Amino acid sequence: MALILIRGENNSKILNAIADVERHANLNLVTKPKVIDAKYADKIVENILKAPLRTKSNVATAFRIKEDTATAIVQIKKIHPPAHIVVISNDYDDYKELNKTLNDARIFKGYYSGKKQTTQMKDYKSGKKGKDSVDYN
Repeated sequence: MALILIRGENNSKILNAIADVERHANLNLVTKPKVIDAKYADKIVENILKAPLRTKSNVATAFRIKEDTATAIVQIKKIHPPAHIVVISNDYDDYKELNKTLNDARIFKGYYSGKKQTTQMKDYKSGKKGKDSVDYN
């Protein structure tokens, strides 16, 4: 399981990037995206890149995905999201701290999954009376 950190200019771009991760990179979110302080997210990315960032972010989110780090990196390289996406493996020092932060962070508003949550067919007839039953009340 890997962590995904997304930093960007505004909520709209972050939400589009999350949707891209799900739809186009075909990654499965294990947790809902959580709000992360933008300065904290920038610090994490600087630590990973070992270089200062050219642009600072205004909004950031992070979440866990089902896939491993290598798969996530390969899949995200295929897409062109409107925000900066970083895959964080447990090899990085900031992984444990960010993982702990996610437990207490509030949910990023506006997100909904575009993927089906279940593979079972929905029975719309359950709970309804059959076609031959008659209600005289």
